Amino acid sequence: MSQQLELQQVSVRYGATTAVENASVTLESGEIGCLLGPSGCGKTTLLRAIAGFEPLTAGSIALCGETLSTPQRRTPPEQRKVGMVFQDFALFPHLNVRGNIAFGLSALSSRARRERVESLLQLVALSEHGDAWPHELSGGQQQRVALARALAPEPEILLLDEPFSNLDAELRTALAADVRELLKRSAITALLVTHDQHEAFAMADQITLLNQGRIVQTASPYDLYHHPLSPFVAAFIGEGAIITATINRAGEVTEPFTGAGKPGETDARCQLLVRPGDITYDAGSTTRLRVARRSFRGAHYLYELLLPDGQRVPCLAPGHIEVPAGATLPVSLQLQTHLAFRGGQANREA
Repeated sequence: MSQQLELQQVSVRYGATTAVENASVTLESGEIGCLLGPSGCGKTTLLRAIAGFEPLTAGSIALCGETLSTPQRRTPPEQRKVGMVFQDFALFPHLNVRGNIAFGLSALSSRARRERVESLLQLVALSEHGDAWPHELSGGQQQRVALARALAPEPEILLLDEPFSNLDAELRTALAADVRELLKRSAITALLVTHDQHEAFAMADQITLLNQGRIVQTASPYDLYHHPLSPFVAAFIGEGAIITATINRAGEVTEPFTGAGKPGETDARCQLLVRPGDITYDAGSTTRLRVARRSFRGAHYLYELLLPDGQRVPCLAPGHIEVPAGATLPVSLQLQTHLAFRGGQANREA
């Protein structure tokens, strides 16, 4: 694959405020990337810089090998061959679906414009709604019209700014998966901005996680979940609890699960990420932990269990296993020692 987008050590500052610091991101042709992170982390600023709406303080942005932004010069947004899909859809209410999709195609002949619109309607599965007005469509249909309009001029990259945030939670994840399939089928390079990890997991090949303007990790969804490089990544991605624990020389987690007392000279104190699946219900186990609270999820319960030292950890149990708060639950432990952090970094030796 060829490199489509390249950000090299990009920084964006507003006076004394640093929005993005030293960010480097690359996307290959046909790859779907995601800028993920909490509000105010700099992800939207980076997206706007790629689109040409924000000047750079340092670094460079290139698309298909052509440099678009440096601190010294900036190619105007309309000359970048970048498509944008916005959070609020931004459809024109006075134009029907065909009119919205055709809006940016004035340079084409009438026939070419008509053919392009019809092919895009088919691509987003809205062929029967070409004459509808935006207010007659559902939220998911409006988002697909916005997607088709952004794709109409055949941009080099598609940027999606929190595109599903106005939809309900169930529809967001389903639509993200649909959009991913559409983009992959068309071999379109795209970059998504979201604060919702479920959207990111459903759509992206590569996720760049930001915190306070800096990139903290770039990885596939699988690696980001299973191999976080820092406590921040571990806490932000997925469900779980970070507890203070001890790992002995044999690489086994002892305190606070065994109640074995003070750590020995060869033991190491660490911050350990415990996922719900790491502690599971086991009727035959002699290890029992007290229930602090529970949450019924239908197919399973998510329990919060108390360790001997008072720390709390999550646990998954089948939906028919009902143990009240204050009682004990028999469990098996499959703790992941590679998710132990020493000095703020993952333990790669485990």
